[in-house]
Amino acid sequence: MTYRPLHDGWTLSSRDLATVPASVPASVPGCVHTDLLAAGIIEDPYLDDNEHRLAWIGRTEWTYRTTFTWSPDEHERTDLVCEGLDTVATLTLNGVRIGETANQHRSYRFPVRHLLRDGDNELTVHFGSAYAYAEERRAALGARPGAYDEPYPFIRKMACNFGWDWGPTLVTAGIWRPIGLESWSGARLAEVRPLTHADGIVDVHVRVERTTEDPLTLSAEIAGITAEQRVDGRDAVLSLKVPDAETWWPRGYGDQPRYDLTVRLGEAEWHGRIGFRSVELDREAFRLTVNGVPVFVRGVNWIPDDCFPARVTRERLAERFGQAAAAGINLLRVWGGGLYESDDFYDLADELGLLVWQDFPFACAAYPEEEPFRSEVEAEARQHVARLATHPSLVLWCGNNENLEGHADWGWRDELGHRSWGAGFYHDLLPSIVAELDPTRPYWPGSPYSGAPALPPNDPAAGTVHIWDVWNRADYTRYAAYKPRFVAEFGFQGPPAYATLRRASSHEPLTPDSSHQKAIDGQAKLLRGLGEHLPQPGTFEDWHYYTQVNQARAVAFGVERFRSLMPYCMGTIVWQLNDCWPVTSWSAVDGDARRKPLWYALRRAYADRLLTLQDGELALVNDAAEPWTGELHLVRRAVSGEPLAKEVVAVRVEPRSVTRVALPPSVAVPGDPAGELLSARLGGGRLVAFYAEDTAVALPPAAYEAHAERSSGGYRVTVTATSLLRELAIFPDRLDPDASVDDQLVTLLPGESAVFHVTTARELTPQELTGFPVLRCLNEPKP
Repeated sequence: MTYRPLHDGWTLSSRDLATVPASVPASVPGCVHTDLLAAGIIEDPYLDDNEHRLAWIGRTEWTYRTTFTWSPDEHERTDLVCEGLDTVATLTLNGVRIGETANQHRSYRFPVRHLLRDGDNELTVHFGSAYAYAEERRAALGARPGAYDEPYPFIRKMACNFGWDWGPTLVTAGIWRPIGLESWSGARLAEVRPLTHADGIVDVHVRVERTTEDPLTLSAEIAGITAEQRVDGRDAVLSLKVPDAETWWPRGYGDQPRYDLTVRLGEAEWHGRIGFRSVELDREAFRLTVNGVPVFVRGVNWIPDDCFPARVTRERLAERFGQAAAAGINLLRVWGGGLYESDDFYDLADELGLLVWQDFPFACAAYPEEEPFRSEVEAEARQHVARLATHPSLVLWCGNNENLEGHADWGWRDELGHRSWGAGFYHDLLPSIVAELDPTRPYWPGSPYSGAPALPPNDPAAGTVHIWDVWNRADYTRYAAYKPRFVAEFGFQGPPAYATLRRASSHEPLTPDSSHQKAIDGQAKLLRGLGEHLPQPGTFEDWHYYTQVNQARAVAFGVERFRSLMPYCMGTIVWQLNDCWPVTSWSAVDGDARRKPLWYALRRAYADRLLTLQDGELALVNDAAEPWTGELHLVRRAVSGEPLAKEVVAVRVEPRSVTRVALPPSVAVPGDPAGELLSARLGGGRLVAFYAEDTAVALPPAAYEAHAERSSGGYRVTVTATSLLRELAIFPDRLDPDASVDDQLVTLLPGESAVFHVTTARELTPQELTGFPVLRCLNEPKP
C-alpha cells in the first residue's frame, strides 16, 4: 500500500468575479479566504469591519486545480482520498467527473485508477456556494426556526461559519483537510475500531474492503501480546488482553498511560494508541464515573479555534490545551455548532488527561431529517464514532446543543407544524449508531436535557442545565439561587486583551465600540452587568478594566457556587475557553491566544482546594485525593487591615468532598459593613470577602510600593501594600503585545506583598511596568 499526498501546485479561480485574477496560488489544506488573503486580494477578515466587506466570498463559486504526474505501479486499486471538502464540491479528474459532495463533516474516497494517465494528470475541485445550496434546500423543504437568520441547518457544514453571537459570518470553501492518492491490492483496512475495557481487554473491530475473496489473515499486537485469525468476509473482531494493564485516568485522578496497538491485514497496517478505562453516566444525577470513581467536571466549552480550521496546528492546540490544564480544567466540551475536531485534538486530550464531551454538530436550530440529510448525518456519525473510539479521553457523545430546549421553550412548535426538526436524529439515529459502534461510551440526547423527552429540558433538578438568565437579564449573584445537578453552559462577557483589541481595530482612540461585539445588546449588557459591583466607567481604560474584572468575578461566583454543591452537583462547563477571532465575548483566552483576567480567576475557582462563602457559611471544597486538614483562621478586619475579631476552627475535609463551616457570630456579622472585610486561611487556601459590594465599601486610596527588576525571561515586579489593594493587576501587553504575566486580580491586605513575573523580550522601564494603565487596582488614585 502506498499513499501520495496531493498538496502541491494548486491554484484558485472563480468565473464569477472579474476582480479576482484568473489564477491565484492556493494552499492545500486551506480555504478560499486564506488563499485570497495570502495573495493580497483581500484584507484580514478579522480586522475592523472587513467581515462585512467580504460577505461575497461565501456566495461565490470557486475552483481549485492542480496538475500532478503519475506512473503505473503494481497495485490493483488507486483511490483519491479526500479527508475534508468544504462543502459543496464537484471533483473532476482528467475531464471526467468522479464525484460530488455536500458535507464538510465527512471524508470521501473515489476509485480513480481507471482515469489516471501515465504522465500529467489534472485534478479540479469545484466548490459551489454554500449559501446557494442551503437556500435551495430550505426553499424545497420549508424554513426551520433557529437562533439566527442564516440557512446553516440546511447544509452539513460548520454552523458557526454563518456567524454567531461571538463569531463572524465568514462562509468558507476549500480543501480543508488532506487529500491524496492511496494505492492498494487485495485488501485494505477500511476501519479499525478498538473498544477498550478497564480490565485490559481490547476488542479490535475491523472492516475490510477487498478485491479478492481469498482468505486473509488479520493480526493485532499490543504490549507484546498478539492475536490473529482468518478473515473470509468483510468484518472481523480480535480480542486481546494485556495482563496487569495500567489504567488511564482523567487529570487529577491518576496517570494517563497508553499502549501502542498495531493491526495488520496483508500489506495493510494500522497504528493507534489506546488507553484502558471505563466510563459510566448516571443519567438521573448526570454524574460521570471513570474507572468506578465519580468525577466532578471542571470544564470549559470549546468552539473552533479559528474560523479557518486548516490554520489550527497541533502546536496551537497544544498551547490552548496547556492553558486549559494550567487553569485546573479537566474536561473540554466540543460544542455542537463547530466540528468533529482533528486527530491531534483528541490525541493531545489523551496525553494530558483532559476529558472530552463531544456534541454531534447540531446547534440552536430545527434541522430537517429528510434526504439527503438523513443519509449524510448517518454517514458522518458512523465515520467519527468509529474514528474516535481509539481515544480514552472521549467520555460522552451528545446529540445536539440547545435544540431540544428550542423545540420545547422557544416557540418552535408553532412555526414547525408537522415538519421534521431533528428529534429522529437525537432520540433514534444517533443513539443507535453509538450503541452499535461504541457501546463503551454513554450517549446523551442533547444539552440542556432532563433525561426524558416529556420533561422540561432545562430543569436544574435533573440532567444538564444551561444558565443564561445571568448575562442576558439577571445579576450574576442569581447563580446563588440555583441548585443544579450539572451546568453544561453558563458565562459572562468581557473584552479581549488590550493588545488584541489594538491589533483588531484601527480606531483612534480606542473606545468600547472598537471591539467586535456580536451579542444582541452586548455593550449595554456589559455596563448593566456591573450592577452594584463596580462603578460605571468614565473612560475607555476604566471600561476595559472594570468589565474584565466583572467577567472574572461573575464566572468565579458561579463556579464556586456550583462546586460548593458537590456531590449533588457534579459538574460545571464554563462558556467558553477560547475565541476564533478578536472579539468581546465569554472566553477566558481571547482570539489572539492572550489570557484574560477570567483565566486567572478560573484557575483559582477550579483549584483542587477552594474556600468560598455560600449561604452565610464557609464551604471548604476538597477535590483532591488526600484529606484537607488544619486550622481554619477567620479574621474580621477593618479595611485599614486592623483585626477586629479572630476565630480558629480545626477542620478536616475528606477527599472529593465539601465541608461547610458556620461562621462564628464574631466574624459573621460586621460592625460596619462598609468598612470591614473577612479573611480566611486554611493551609495554602485563602479568601478575602467583603460584607458589602465594592461600590458601597469605604475603600481607602491605594497606597503601595512597587518596583521591577530584570529576571530570567523578563521582569519580576514586586508590589507591597501599605493600604488595602483591591483586584491588583498588571497588563504588560500594553507595553509589548507578546508580553504576559503569571497572575492577575490579587487583593492584598496592608503589609502583604505580591510578586508578578512578566515574560517579555523587550526592554521595559520600571516606571512603565508599575504605572497607570499597566498596573491597576480598583481603589487606585485616578491619574
